[in-house]
Amino acid sequence: MQQVQLSAIEERVYQAVTALEVRGHVPYPDLIAQEAGMSPDELSEPLHLLTERGLLHREDSPMAGLDFGPRWCARQPA
Repeated sequence: MQQVQLSAIEERVYQAVTALEVRGHVPYPDLIAQEAGMSPDELSEPLHLLTERGLLHREDSPMAGLDFGPRWCARQPA
């Protein structure tokens, strides 16, 4: 199994996403920022980097007319 080195901020964002999922909350950017103790503007780069590394993936809202923005879902490391 290959270990992925994450920066402190990436680790915080990843942990926030997984914590929200465990509690049954949809990981929208505003909730992720709140959980990670960051502003929504600070999330852009770590979300992008975690997606590039295959640890998060973006899902668009599945319900027409109820678009709250993208959700970011965790992928478990293999």
